[in-house]
Amino acid sequence: MNEKLLDILVCPITKGPLIYDKAKQELLSTSARLAYPICEGIPMMLSDNARSLSLEEMEQLKKTPKTV
Repeated sequence: MNEKLLDILVCPITKGPLIYDKAKQELLSTSARLAYPICEGIPMMLSDNARSLSLEEMEQLKKTPKTV
């Protein structure tokens, strides 16, 4: 994920920052508790495409930097 693109993209629901999860190819919104998939390099930023983050994932994100 391009670092400049990550700086520009925000959660479409909360307008908050996103965290890039390289292993899962997702953009994570802690404020909305959602994970947006990245398909073929394109972020799918629709809430219909997003999955809910579990409590365990939320706890782990509190301990990690901007890029996972």
